[in-house]
Amino acid sequence: MCNITKEIVFDAVSTVIDPEVGFNLVEMGLIYDALIEDNCNVKVIMTLSTRGCPLHQMITQWVREAVEKLEGVGVVEVDVVWEPEWTIHMAEDNVKKALAGI
Repeated sequence: MCNITKEIVFDAVSTVIDPEVGFNLVEMGLIYDALIEDNCNVKVIMTLSTRGCPLHQMITQWVREAVEKLEGVGVVEVDVVWEPEWTIHMAEDNVKKALAGI
């Protein structure tokens, strides 16, 4: 039985900060889902703010490493998707307010 939940995965991923804007990926709305199998393998489904993000590989590696730190986790996969396309409306209110002037 796996004790890892979607909330635990999201908490782990919230330690990953987007260096361009200084907010974590969860509050930016970039993490769409986390699928946890019975054997504790985890698949994080996420997007990036732009397709041409120069930190694409680094950010996905940081997400994988954050989840791999969870006790009992199995194989961690990070799947970057482009649908639905990310918009600022997916971010939490504090992020929207801070980025409104950019």
